[in-house]
Amino acid sequence: MATQTSTSQKESFAALLDESLGTGKGLEGAVLKGTIVALDGDAVVVDVGLKAEGRVPLREFEKAGEQDGLEVGGSVEVYLERMENKNGEVVLSRDKARREEAWTQLEKLFEKNERVTGQIFGRVKGGFTVDLSGAVAFLPGSQVDIRPIRDVTPLMHTPQPFQILKMDRSRGNIVVSRRAVLEETRAEQRSELVANLQEGQVLQGVVKNITDYGAFVDLGGVDGLLHVTDISWKRINHPSEALHVGQQLKVQVIRFNPETQRISLGMKQLEADPWEGVAAKYPVGAKFTGRVTNITDYGAFVELEPGIEGLVHVSEMSWTKKNVHPGKIVSTSQEVEVMVLDVDPVKRRVSLGLKQCLANPWETFAAKYPAGTELSGEVKNITEFGLFVGLPGDIDGMVHLSDLDWGRSGEDAVKDYAKGQTVNVKVLDVDVEKERISLGIKQLSEDPFAGAVENVKKGEVVTVTVSSVQEAGIEVKLADGAIGFIRKSDLSRERSEQRPDRYAVGEKVDAKITNLDKKTRRITLSVKAKEMDEEKQAVAEFGSAESGASLGDILGRALAERDAKAAKRKKAKEEREDEDEE
Repeated sequence: MATQTSTSQKESFAALLDESLGTGKGLEGAVLKGTIVALDGDAVVVDVGLKAEGRVPLREFEKAGEQDGLEVGGSVEVYLERMENKNGEVVLSRDKARREEAWTQLEKLFEKNERVTGQIFGRVKGGFTVDLSGAVAFLPGSQVDIRPIRDVTPLMHTPQPFQILKMDRSRGNIVVSRRAVLEETRAEQRSELVANLQEGQVLQGVVKNITDYGAFVDLGGVDGLLHVTDISWKRINHPSEALHVGQQLKVQVIRFNPETQRISLGMKQLEADPWEGVAAKYPVGAKFTGRVTNITDYGAFVELEPGIEGLVHVSEMSWTKKNVHPGKIVSTSQEVEVMVLDVDPVKRRVSLGLKQCLANPWETFAAKYPAGTELSGEVKNITEFGLFVGLPGDIDGMVHLSDLDWGRSGEDAVKDYAKGQTVNVKVLDVDVEKERISLGIKQLSEDPFAGAVENVKKGEVVTVTVSSVQEAGIEVKLADGAIGFIRKSDLSRERSEQRPDRYAVGEKVDAKITNLDKKTRRITLSVKAKEMDEEKQAVAEFGSAESGASLGDILGRALAERDAKAAKRKKAKEEREDEDEE
């Protein structure tokens, strides 16, 4: 009996001893509450009520930001990894204790679908690692933001909200999303923004995307279009010249359609309109210096000040270069002097002139080379109208076909000239307004027609030589070289004799000058008129048919009288010639 009692007492004592010292085998992997008994250099000594104390590295408290609250006698929760190590110490961990605490808290938040706070602290394949108060979660790259982000550095080590997408405690797997939080927040902001949106409202935005016609600006949950024409008062060919993706802007709501929720934005509307008072700033006729901003087929745009551009039409670029592309006269960014030709504030248009700031070569030519001046120049071009001749001042004058030769037609005379040939010309007229200079070549010599008809009068009978037989009549040459024409109907009184083929080239003919037009240089003659005059004269001198004499007798006497006078004149002429020879 004594033996049994002794044995029972020993077992009770062993149980008390185990309870006191604790084998702790069932406690491994649990979170225990301990007391700080010492701060030993880089470790914290913690008593968790086991047979030995444990040491926790100080860095585990520093990582959690708890180092400032450590003091002997203070309480702290730790994770029991093993009962003892090779030194007989209990192996404890503050990190794992925090992790266990975090998992418990995160599971509660996950069940309630609530957000959690964490910090991105590392980069792994396919995404990033996030510290959720000790628990490590995975943040996929696609869940970082609504839009792809090239640089995540500004987001790292910064507390921010996340949404838990998936949790598996057995595998230690947590997947979170920052994008889900942003989208939810964005939706809330969008609803609030749209509800309060008004035209004229000024908002802050971020450039989301850039196209050829403008930029889409994120206003915080809703996008608006900033058209390229509303970015600045000055000319912008492409939005990328003034904006870049990610840029923060201050914009004004120009138009808002609540039904389609389309928002039109403007930047230039926040600045003063440079077109106000433009007519007073740029009066017609004034000269200014501007910069060429754009060149087109029809002219060049010149910026007078930021937001004010004027067009120099191709016709106002040069006095002499008429069919040249504007790009061959000016270049982009070139500083030029221009004159204001017209201002239309309503249409926001300013017409400018480039050539008006240069000397007008037509005025210069007219002052230096008045009508009558003789010059020489190169034949620049030959057209159906005449010759274009290069003149001083880099301008051209025209010699019309009718001013090439006195005696030949223009079509025949122009064949004597070739492009590049140097010719002498006389200035006939200068029209500064129409920018035309009339030149003449035949005017360099005296008009042979004027000399030929100087002693010839209308109504006079002259002896001419047939130079050409034509169907409509005969062309004749007067003694002084002038050319005349006798029409078919004027070749004779008798209809049967009105045939041009009765005459031969070189034949002498007496005819009366019926018309002498010095302006058109035409001499018209008539044999018929001469014969009728002779008949009237014969009747007057030798009687009439009423007096009893026949018309044949009268004409016979008249012809005989004429022949006698002619023979007398011939004899007198021969006598004078004989005297001259002696």
